[in-house]
Amino acid sequence: MNDPTEPTADEEHVLPCTEAMLAGTLALMTGHAQSACATQRDLMGRKIRSNLFFLGQHPGLTPSFRTVLQRMHQHWDTLVKACDATITSSALCNEDLLPERRLWHTTVSTVQ
Repeated sequence: MNDPTEPTADEEHVLPCTEAMLAGTLALMTGHAQSACATQRDLMGRKIRSNLFFLGQHPGLTPSFRTVLQRMHQHWDTLVKACDATITSSALCNEDLLPERRLWHTTVSTVQ
């Protein structure tokens, strides 16, 4: 019989759902710390906050670990809300954008 946790020839890694989500969240945190693009950091921060919320509610994790995740969610929620309060539509300039997005048109309210 095949063990569902054993890697198959098609896949290198097979993780349970919660471990995969935790691994993805840690990867997002690394990307958030290393990103030079404000737009990317903002989007990654929102996804990190979302993942921490769902992980903090997951019944498959121990209550102590869920508490840690819920506290981390509160921390990231504060960070994302603080970022929302300081960023205005005019605050993002071309230097904050990825090179491939610098030529995109801005929203209608800021064109004039």
